Amino acid sequence: MSAPAKSVVSLIHSDSCSTQVHLFGATVYSWKCNGKENLFLSSTSKMDGSKAVRGGIPLVFPNFGPWKLGPQHGFARSMWWSVSSSPTKMENGDVVAVFELAENEESKKIWDHNFLLQYTVTLSETKLTTQLSITNTNTVGSFDFTTLLHTYFKVDDITSCKINGFNGCQFSDKVKNSGEDETESRESILIDRNVDNIYKNTPSHSLVEGENKITLEKTNLPDTVLWNPWIEKAAKMSDFDDDGYKHMVCIEAGYVAQRMALTPSNTFTCSQTLTCVPGGAKM
Repeated sequence: MSAPAKSVVSLIHSDSCSTQVHLFGATVYSWKCNGKENLFLSSTSKMDGSKAVRGGIPLVFPNFGPWKLGPQHGFARSMWWSVSSSPTKMENGDVVAVFELAENEESKKIWDHNFLLQYTVTLSETKLTTQLSITNTNTVGSFDFTTLLHTYFKVDDITSCKINGFNGCQFSDKVKNSGEDETESRESILIDRNVDNIYKNTPSHSLVEGENKITLEKTNLPDTVLWNPWIEKAAKMSDFDDDGYKHMVCIEAGYVAQRMALTPSNTFTCSQTLTCVPGGAKM
């Protein structure tokens, strides 16, 4: 389903390099580098603002996972954001746009705090940087939160992909749900089943498929969630293609293993940078 034109902001670096942001959730749902689409978007995703976009880079705030106060993964991904700075080409050629979300009547019903989210999207020839700043605008009173950039990468065949940067990290396996942390021993992870792992204190990552390589570097996002729903769970999601699991993997940089407490007038800033590495699989 295509998005209404008025709800989309396009950042164009060149004919072969662009990104598109849906104002519902400030969701980056397309990133083309060298003419190749790198983000997965389900063909059955709702793009009319009736439901969070299923694909791209949904923003998770103020809660990752099930939430007793409101919807799973919080409300930021399912509210309309505003454009605080339209796409602007900088002297170095980068294209930058900024989006904002503040407390509103709807958010107050769920979570009674004042806040300001500022989301800066920067597109360069081979990189896409997404930076989220969270400010506590309460006069009195701290709040705590978890947050995550729920990046869906598009691949041709998930079984041919290698995912790196997890070896030696502690993780919880949400599919097993044993309650015990494990230590990752694989240098490269291959996906061949339902995976839902939360890794703690992770470094940078890379996704390699054939000659294609994308790296993910992050700041102030100590954890990474690795997710693929596989066959049965994909079939149960109304906004997810039944065979979509073959063509995606989520590598999600986040602050989720513990909650961040933020006092009034203070700001927490985090970011990730995705880079297309030409001929990267050989490097």
